[in-house]
Amino acid sequence: MKELIEYIATQLVEDQAQVSVKEYDDSGRVRIELKVAKDDMGRVIGKGGRVANSIRVLLRVAAARESKRATLDIVEP
Repeated sequence: MKELIEYIATQLVEDQAQVSVKEYDDSGRVRIELKVAKDDMGRVIGKGGRVANSIRVLLRVAAARESKRATLDIVEP
């Protein structure tokens, strides 16, 4: 799942070197933390949060295929 979020984020941003994805396993729940450059936050979040919500939907589908639950946190730099 970490690789999926990393791939999506690197395709969206201009500064791909600033993309950082960390995965934490909290007793059956997977929490993924995404950090991007400050200038790329708008690209990852999107208008009204549409892009971020779409990424979260894809993450939930990938997690469901592995019988897990996952959440995505987009962290401000």
